[in-house]
Amino acid sequence: MSQSDDRQRDLIASLDFHVEAGLDLFLDEAPHDRFSEAEAPEPVPAAPVRLAPARDGPAPQRPPLRGADMVLADLPERGAAPPPPARTFGQSASAKPGEAAGDARARAREVQTLEELEALLAGFDGCPLKFTAKNLVFADGNPAAKLMFIGEAPGADEDRVGKPFMGRSGKLLDRMMAAIGLDRTAAYVTNIVPWRPPGNRNPTPQEVAICRPFIERQIELADPDLIVCLGSPATQTITGTKDGILKARGRFYPYRVGMREIRALATLHPAYLLRQPLQKRLAWRDFRTLRAALDGKA
Repeated sequence: MSQSDDRQRDLIASLDFHVEAGLDLFLDEAPHDRFSEAEAPEPVPAAPVRLAPARDGPAPQRPPLRGADMVLADLPERGAAPPPPARTFGQSASAKPGEAAGDARARAREVQTLEELEALLAGFDGCPLKFTAKNLVFADGNPAAKLMFIGEAPGADEDRVGKPFMGRSGKLLDRMMAAIGLDRTAAYVTNIVPWRPPGNRNPTPQEVAICRPFIERQIELADPDLIVCLGSPATQTITGTKDGILKARGRFYPYRVGMREIRALATLHPAYLLRQPLQKRLAWRDFRTLRAALDGKA
């Protein structure tokens, strides 16, 4: 194999690594607040520069362009209308998060079944996470169950399979449920965000705000008696509390759907328990509280 083939193979391997890590494009070495930039007013074009009157005689000969001068020569003249801003990959027509959240809220109200909601999400382009994820991760388990688990966002395994809690954290959740006599036929499992954030990062507040109308409508249509919020993002989104999960866990919060009130229990996310196995004792207490609530004793 030639040296050029080795280099090409190394470049392809490097690209595969970055794509798998969730990197979709390079912008700059310094971080930028893209949401603030999107809301900033367009710059006012500078006034055209008046050129000096032409002198008598032939125009002076300019030296040939080299290097960076060739790039500068392609820039528009001062005073010319600026070119339209390029759309970021995955950006919807509704660039502002507030507009996308309003559109999501209006569309979510129109659906009447969970199947219609899933189809709506499959065609919704208002959240940029859709364009970096492989699959929509809608739900798993029994939609008719009276118990609903809500996590944060899909990971790499869930993104590949298209169902929530399919990786190591999903196996741990299954064992936790089995410890109190439950399995996925007795529960409905989903996330507040149905698309995997790149690199398994936390979803941003803007991404959560866009997806929030969908999880709220999903709760309405599933109509559970009990909700278990797995982790801080799900707990804060569903209950409105600002407390961290270690303070919020083990407590029931009221969640209102119309005239009905559903109890929501906060507990630790299985992914957190994999990183902090000593905290499983706290999750075990929470699941014992859940079992008592299912039995009408709490």
